[in-house]
Amino acid sequence: MSGDPNGASLGLTEDTQNPTLLSAPTPSRSGLTRRYGDFTSFAAALDYAAQGESGFNIYSGRGQLLEALPYRTLREQAISMAQRLLGLGLAAGDRVAIVAESDGDFARIFFGCQYAGLVPAPLPLPVAFGGREGYVSTLRGMIQSAAARAVVVPDVIGSWTSEIVEGLDLVFGGSPADLYRHAEANVELPEIKSENLSYLQFSSGSTRFPMGVSVTQAAGMANARAIARDGLKVYAAEDPRDDRCVSWLPLYHDMGLVGFFLTPLTCQLTVDLLPTREFARRPHVWLDLISRNRGTIAYSPSFGYELCSRRSGQADLDLSCWRIAGIGGDMIRHHILEGFAERFESNGFDARAFVASYGMAEATLAISFAPLNTGIQTDTIDLRTLEKDGLAQPSNDPSHALRTFVLCGEALPEHEIEVRDPLGNIQPERHVGCVFVRGPSLMCGYFRRPEETEAVLDADGWLNTGDLGYHLNGQIVVTGRAKDLIIINGRNIWPQDLEWSAESEISTLRSRDVAVFSLETETGENIVALVQCRATEEESRNTLRDEVTSLFRRQHGVDVQVILVPPRTLPQTSSGKLTRARAKTMLLSGQFDLQTEPTNSAA
Repeated sequence: MSGDPNGASLGLTEDTQNPTLLSAPTPSRSGLTRRYGDFTSFAAALDYAAQGESGFNIYSGRGQLLEALPYRTLREQAISMAQRLLGLGLAAGDRVAIVAESDGDFARIFFGCQYAGLVPAPLPLPVAFGGREGYVSTLRGMIQSAAARAVVVPDVIGSWTSEIVEGLDLVFGGSPADLYRHAEANVELPEIKSENLSYLQFSSGSTRFPMGVSVTQAAGMANARAIARDGLKVYAAEDPRDDRCVSWLPLYHDMGLVGFFLTPLTCQLTVDLLPTREFARRPHVWLDLISRNRGTIAYSPSFGYELCSRRSGQADLDLSCWRIAGIGGDMIRHHILEGFAERFESNGFDARAFVASYGMAEATLAISFAPLNTGIQTDTIDLRTLEKDGLAQPSNDPSHALRTFVLCGEALPEHEIEVRDPLGNIQPERHVGCVFVRGPSLMCGYFRRPEETEAVLDADGWLNTGDLGYHLNGQIVVTGRAKDLIIINGRNIWPQDLEWSAESEISTLRSRDVAVFSLETETGENIVALVQCRATEEESRNTLRDEVTSLFRRQHGVDVQVILVPPRTLPQTSSGKLTRARAKTMLLSGQFDLQTEPTNSAA
């Protein structure tokens, strides 16, 4: 256990036995009149929330309460932290990189930066990286991109600190406990204005050239307000019902940071936080915490629901309290959600609780929400018509190749969504094009990257999201990333169509076991599928390869070179999404172990 000499709790571990911290979590009801993000800054939002009873509760991966952190206590500790940060010689506007463990230390330092006028840059833990060397290299790239003056590394990777900060021009590089040993500056804290930068958000896929999304106080507050008031419709204080958030999502990713750290505080909600790095091993703890604490709002990408369905845990869960089971962070797999709803229906889970949403870090977080209490709404279309004509033609003909998409709702108030063709013309309903968005929560740009900013953000405030999609009944339907699209003989092929077919049709494959992309060759563009294989016997491996190759030919009419790779080697972003671009780079650079791969793979 690390700690402040004055007794403030820091960096608690699962083995902590401090009875004052293990008594009870903060209550759901704050006792305050509900305000929905109508503040000039996140510091002002914490000032108000601190007058109530709600707060953050930090849990271990086994569901043990490690620290109850009421917002009033967080405010006191954050102001103390602000003085310590300024005492290091940091000045308003300087960046502070924080490797974001889901704990009280992160909350104190992040909000310390808010009060001090500093700009925190949450950085990922090494959960989804291939190894220490690659992780440290990526982290250093982010630190340098942010031009950070201070770097805070949690104890869980404390032994890597010297590698992370070596040779960087810093006033501080160390642990939260090291930071608490520095004296407070005893200076007047600056006035935080709405136009000031609040934080930098690195894209979950940032690798070789990391770019930080610059989020102002005004943009962050606009998104938090729209999420709470309009998207989630958080209960008003006078309502006898209470909302409570439960999350395992990483605080270095926009869905975790904005959705389950900043937004709840701006509307005075209590949040129960689980460590991201423990979720894959014990996903049922998330459901147990929802059941135990009567959580009403919890989000996950599709794979999180899939993990819970596979590893169901105890049978005495009561999920009837869960009114918003949000989906975001990746392409939504409706069959996974259907399986989850069926598995937990007997535990009180209502499939109408599913809420699809669409967003990205460049828009702070949320862009659209599907209507509440309606569950997942889908659109099944003819895949060949989509590929050849860019038209989402509805079809239920079983003799045709079909694709089912999820509707992600209308744009949030004060925000707009357009679907455009390559010439910039607005597309009619069901015509696929590039998705553009505009609104008060958009980034002001990529930090110190004017050319990259100009490439995606025009003078009228429209952001090119890089996504493809279409409108249906006023709702946006996202079909994939433009950069991932494969064009073969005039057909637009979405790689996730092939990935999902293999993972759903072949019993030995799981979600995120397949990565599909194209390679340029002398004879044209070839499709490659990297498939994680757990079998060691050559016969079983050959059978899997043949099954996948045959499936692609039969269902999609394409020849694909199927390459088997070891389990747990396909790269993911820090938020858990498969990254095809990195998988392609790894293949071309020889980073996969392909010793057992035959030379005559199907092409």
